[in-house]
Amino acid sequence: MKIVISHEAMQWFKEEMEAKAGEYIRFYARYGGSSQLHDGFSLGVTKEQPMELSVELVEEDIHFYIEDRDIWYFDGHDLHVTVDPKQKELTYSYVK
Repeated sequence: MKIVISHEAMQWFKEEMEAKAGEYIRFYARYGGSSQLHDGFSLGVTKEQPMELSVELVEEDIHFYIEDRDIWYFDGHDLHVTVDPKQKELTYSYVK
């Protein structure tokens, strides 16, 4: 599995989350909501240091990652992160 971040999403992280070089951004399974993969769970995103890093993408020295404990959520899919141009919010797609 891998993480793919679009150019627009990278700009979103820099502007909205004030992500800077050397920082870590975690994608995690959170209880509540729903997704294409699981009812009752949705994808969350936060800035925090990794504890048990499983998957990592480094772009412009910003580390995007998923912890071992959250890998089940992706069910073998790659995570693609883009931005909805109208809503100006992150969108996630899961690709086998």
